[in-house]
Order: sequence, then C-alpha cells, then structure tokens
Amino acid sequence: MANYDPKSLKAEEFIHDGEIRDTIAYAMAHKDDKELIDRLIEKARPVKTEDGWNCAGLSHREAAVLLACDDPETVERIKSLAEEIKLRFYGNRIVMFAPLYLSNYCVNGCVYCPYHLKNKHIARKKLTQEEIRAEVIALQDMGHKRLAIEAGEDPKNNPIEYILESIRTIYSINHKNGAIRRVNVNIAATTVENYRKLKEAGIGTYILFQETYHKESYLKLHPTGPKHDYDYHTEAMDRAMEGGIDDVGLGVLFGLENYMYEFVGLMMHAEHLEAVHGVGPHTISVPRLKRADDIDPDEFDNSFPDDMFEKLIACIRIAVPYTGMIISTRESQEVRGRALRLGISQISGASRTSVGGYTEEERPHDSEQFDVSDQRTLDEVVRWLMEMGHIPSFCTACYREGRTGDRFMSLCKTGQIVNCCHPNALMTLSEYLEDYASPETKEIGYKMVEKEYERITNEKVKAIARQNIEDIKASNRRDFRF
Repeated sequence: MANYDPKSLKAEEFIHDGEIRDTIAYAMAHKDDKELIDRLIEKARPVKTEDGWNCAGLSHREAAVLLACDDPETVERIKSLAEEIKLRFYGNRIVMFAPLYLSNYCVNGCVYCPYHLKNKHIARKKLTQEEIRAEVIALQDMGHKRLAIEAGEDPKNNPIEYILESIRTIYSINHKNGAIRRVNVNIAATTVENYRKLKEAGIGTYILFQETYHKESYLKLHPTGPKHDYDYHTEAMDRAMEGGIDDVGLGVLFGLENYMYEFVGLMMHAEHLEAVHGVGPHTISVPRLKRADDIDPDEFDNSFPDDMFEKLIACIRIAVPYTGMIISTRESQEVRGRALRLGISQISGASRTSVGGYTEEERPHDSEQFDVSDQRTLDEVVRWLMEMGHIPSFCTACYREGRTGDRFMSLCKTGQIVNCCHPNALMTLSEYLEDYASPETKEIGYKMVEKEYERITNEKVKAIARQNIEDIKASNRRDFRF
C-alpha cells in the first residue's frame, strides 16, 4: 500500500486510508486526555502579533481528537473557541448567495442523487439562455449578487461550452439596479484545459464536493458513469489550480459514510492543497444527506444528530481558521442559526434546487435535487440574520479586485480584512435595503449600519464608506467597493 504523503498528487497518497484509520484510532484513544486537549485548544487560539492576528490551526490528527471528545464542558470550550476564531477573522458578516440549477441531465449513476441516469420519472430539463435570463432576473429582483451554478454531468447536454455560454449570459444581465457580480461554479471534475476556460470566463470559486473520501464506499455509491473514477474526482482541485483557479471549495456529503472518516479526509485534503499550492480551500461546505425524489436518506446508515453536526462545524473552523464555511438551505432555520456562531460565514437564501425554479410562483418539486428545509424568502433571511446580530453581506469585491487565493488568505491572516470586508458588507447591505428590502427590514438594517460603522478601525475608510452609503440612498449609484 502507498505511503501517506500530503504533497503527493496521487489521491491514494494524500487521502490515505491507513492514515485516516490510524487518526481515528488515535482520536478515540485520546478523547479523554484532558492535558492534550487543553494544549490543542491553546495552540488553536488566536494570538496577537505585530502584523495582526495569527491562528495556528490544527492538523487532521489534532482536530480529530477534539471531534472525538465527548466531555460536555470541553465541548462547550471547543464551541466557544470556534466562535472566537470566526469573529476574529470573519467578524459578524455572513455572505449571501443562491444556487442556480442549469440542467439536471446526468449520465452518472450516483445512488444518493435523484439526477442519476436510471431515474426515469424525474422531469429532465435544461435551461435555454433565454430561460437563464429569466431565472437571473428573478434572482436579481430578490437582491442576490452572487450565484453558484449547478449542472449534472452530461457531455452531450451540458458540455463545457454550454456552461461558458451560461456564465457569459449571467454576467451580461443588468436589470434595474441588479447585477450578478460573482458566479461560482459547481460542476463535475474536468480537465486542466476546461478549468482554464472557466478561469477565463471570470468564475469566482470552483466548488466540487468529494461526496465521500472512503474509496470503497465511493465506488459503490457511484457504480456507473465518469464519476465512478475516484482518483480523477479526488485530484480535480489540483487540476483546477493548475488551470489558474486559485479559489476552490471543498465539501463532503455527510451521511454517506462515517462522519469521523469524512472529517479526517476533508482536513487532509485541505492540508494537501496548502502543502502543494501554498493556499488551502477558499471554502468548505458541510451538506448533509437529505430526502429527494427517489432518495430516502434512511437507507444510508451514517446519519448523526444535530449536536454532533454543530461540533463538527466548530472543529473545522478551529482546524482551518481562514477558510470560508458554507451551510445551505438543506438545513433548518434552527440548525443554521446555531451553526452561524460556530464558524459558518456563507449561507444561501430563498434557494430553489430545481431547474427553472425561480420563475415558478409555487416551489416545484418534480426536479429538485434535494428537499429544502429552510424555505423563507431572502428578505426574511436577511432580517433574521440582522436580528441575531449578523451583517448580511452581498459583497463580491475581493474576487473582482484580484484578492483571491493566497492574496485573500494574507488579508485574512493579518486581520486587515476588517478594513475591506466590513465596509463592503455595509455598502452592499445598504444597496439591498434601498432596492429590495421590506420596510421593516429596511428600518432594522439601517440601525445596524449606523452601529457597525464603529467597527471600522481606519478613519479614512470609515468616512469614505459613510459617504458612499449616503450616495446609495440619494441616487442610483451602486457597486462601491474597497
């Protein structure tokens, strides 16, 4: 068997089954080692330096010990540390986005996804460019500025040319004061050449969920189609980075395999990207398996309760302190609310997981990829966030100013993010309040903006942000950014 090597470009060596199993055994053996756990918590705590704040993070083995720990008092300390790290590096900002499903044609046989090839009763649909325009305008009318486009893997129906044309269409649409300013892409693993094309098209983050790092399970869960190739899928992020995409997003579908195994694999993948490319994942997503069309999650024997899910989120935040973390509308309002303080920095709002769903008055269910638990409107989600003390941010500035990859991470690590992201969040929130918010949301929002000015530490930046927000209120001028 191959040896574990985080710098290797071979999937079986940087996601090493033996290392994962040894790590889990180590974690279970040390989960009650109070002295070790105290050291790990102190190691991971943010430290003030001359350049700002620094966070050491934890290795996959160290993080696994915290996840395995089940002492209630210590678990609360772990969650408290996660909250401290989240506030230190991301503040109280929560970035908003929505998924846009382009096509559910797919040639794969994934047994947990209703888009699988053998599902003959799901309504198959592929959006035309005119239909994409209608979907985007519907999303703009809600107030969205950032999309994540999704499509099944089908070389005939969803070739890379279709994806690229769709991206051009999305970026071209200016409707009233609305515009989509960042398009993230969640499509199947592809070639370095195609990743270069996506980079040239101006995508934000390339997102690809591993689904499961357990190779034996992966092969069974993906019995047919190009996705069956575990190595090709697992090595996709290296090809994406070789193709010039420096913001990549990892994730697993929790519930397919044992959560501890997936957690360790996910942390190892993040370490691999850091070791090889000098920058870890821009985002980590934490979807859990949900019911959908012909998919019953109870058939998979790896579900775990909400309190463990929350601890898992906290441990990811501690281990990989500088990465963005995403939670979707798969989860309920209650779970999302608790997860926000533990490390989540991005959430979707008013999501529809069906092809063409945003132009339908009633939520369609015949082509959904999964059941949506949180079905509130974007305005309701925005108001809810503010009532909990979070700033809903529609900012896309870093991507458009070239602050991606290691440049973004440097900004985050030195703490200078507060002088960019915080005022940008307030300005984009003000755009939302002026153009889309209900009267109640608008009133709550501007009270928050006034309060949050004081968190901007640079007086010059504060003055410019204040003037820009006054201009947003007084005119149709938009898209100010630092």
